[in-house]
Amino acid sequence: MNGPVDGFARMRLLQGIVIFVFVLLVGRLAWLQLFDSRYEELAKANVLRHVVQYPSRGEVLDRNGEFLVQSRECYDLMVIYRELDKRGFDTARMCRILGLSVAKLNREIANARMRPRAPRLVSSYISKEDKLRFDECNFRGFYMVYRTVRRYPRKVGGNLLGFVSEVTSEYLKRHPYYQAGDYVGLTGVESAYETVMRGEKGVKIQEVDTHGEVKGSYLDGRYDSLPKPGRNLVSTIDTRLQLLGEELMHGKVGAAVAIEPSTGEILMMVSSPTYDPDELVGRGRGNNYMRMLRNKRRPLFNRAVKAKYPPGSTFKIVQGLIGLQEGVLRPSDLHACNMGYQAGRQRMACHAHSSPLDLRFAVATSCNAYFCYVFRDILDNPRYDGPKEGFDVWKEYVHSFGFGRKLGSDFLDEGHGYVPNREFYDRRYRRSWNSLTLLSLSIGQGELGCTPLQLANLAAIVANRGYYYIPHIVKQIEGRDSLDARFYQRHYTMVDPKHFEPIVEGMWRGVNVAGTSTDAYLEGWDVCGKTGTAQNPHGKDHSTFLSFAPRNNPRIAISVYVENGGFGASAALPIASLLEEFYLTDTIRRPELFERIKNMNIYYPYYDR
Repeated sequence: MNGPVDGFARMRLLQGIVIFVFVLLVGRLAWLQLFDSRYEELAKANVLRHVVQYPSRGEVLDRNGEFLVQSRECYDLMVIYRELDKRGFDTARMCRILGLSVAKLNREIANARMRPRAPRLVSSYISKEDKLRFDECNFRGFYMVYRTVRRYPRKVGGNLLGFVSEVTSEYLKRHPYYQAGDYVGLTGVESAYETVMRGEKGVKIQEVDTHGEVKGSYLDGRYDSLPKPGRNLVSTIDTRLQLLGEELMHGKVGAAVAIEPSTGEILMMVSSPTYDPDELVGRGRGNNYMRMLRNKRRPLFNRAVKAKYPPGSTFKIVQGLIGLQEGVLRPSDLHACNMGYQAGRQRMACHAHSSPLDLRFAVATSCNAYFCYVFRDILDNPRYDGPKEGFDVWKEYVHSFGFGRKLGSDFLDEGHGYVPNREFYDRRYRRSWNSLTLLSLSIGQGELGCTPLQLANLAAIVANRGYYYIPHIVKQIEGRDSLDARFYQRHYTMVDPKHFEPIVEGMWRGVNVAGTSTDAYLEGWDVCGKTGTAQNPHGKDHSTFLSFAPRNNPRIAISVYVENGGFGASAALPIASLLEEFYLTDTIRRPELFERIKNMNIYYPYYDR
């Protein structure tokens, strides 16, 4: 009885299943045709090639309009493995045209096989001439991408300008804007102003056939985008002064920095030894980089902004200013110096000069004993609850001069230097210490560490009688009316401007009357200067000197630091004096001194052993 009914039900069920499958297939087909673009994109990928259009990188000029960094045309050789001629090609001919090794070419082709549809970089820095010869050969699967590469017309300022290099995998993880094969500024100005100088990439979409031959632009370039070139920079550097600084610092280890006090613009920044920036461009870059990396004198290390040196006697300027502001010192105060300072069994030696002496004469003659008295009076000031609280106040003053912290310059790798805090000495001396314990700080020794940039900034502070502008290396950015607002703001120390006059007087006397800086005298320019000799545990003392000129309305503030150079007047002073003379007079009036300093090579066992 139920047989026909059951058969009918099964037929209807089967019909329902067939209809459902049919509807599902039709729906899926409609979705693929009307909404899903994946297969269309895959199909396009087989006939379209997206070629990145790299922009020209911004160039760098000096303050007088002379080019420091330029961009020149070059090309990258790319390969797409699936488009290679399966019958093979003349590898020897390609290598001969492009100056490649057969081993490198085969290695890159093997690597490209891992992702056969993706373009892979084979070789960089191909000249326009080689590119034209390559184009005549029509190597299937290979194509050229336009790039620019750096060139340095004056071959100067390697450390301050920095260099450009291909991005690493670690860099790509932190900066998603970039892709493999892109180039980025890694140090110096190139790094600090990377987003300004890199420009914006464009893209060209090409139609290619199944053999990888380019048939033309896709839809007449409707979806192409042009690259936007990077912006040019006008730097604050005076190229002629920079060249002279590098020449005078040759054969020495150290740094020299010059600042325009009225603006904070860096006129010169020399780190020695330096390098020819062209050595970090082109196919020899890798070998040159590794050679410099192995050099014990570390030419890639920018000592001007990163080294941490004891300031030595130049720091006596700061001690005097703090003492005046704190009221524990008057310019007329006399202190005796019997070839040094004696307190119990502790003694700080000094050189021969008249005694007793006042503040101005103490600055001029760089008396150690005088500033031992001043430093102890600051820490032992009865206004404070013991020398530890006095030390905290002293440290706050020192910070206001820009020490122990970054100045905020446009060098991303600027160092802090080092100024110890109370906790440091509590750990070292188990909380049992006083002003006598820290006596070495009085003459800029002990744990103090300063960058040459900070010392040049100190010269600018004294020149300005109490304030500074953040030192910076860029003067103008193309298309912008001004720089970051922080570079136009005055930063004041905690010392009243009136207290700077006796210090300035002492620095002027030290050069123009009698003192340790008389060799820096320039007729008619009222040079003010302060020598420094910093103790060095690895050998001969370091030589340092800071100066500004003229005394009123100063145009240049400078600091020179020469490792293992001996007395401040022996190496650092003549270098600074010659640089000041050239900047102020546009000439060198002491050719004998110039030749002697230029040919002075300082052997330093710390590096050369």
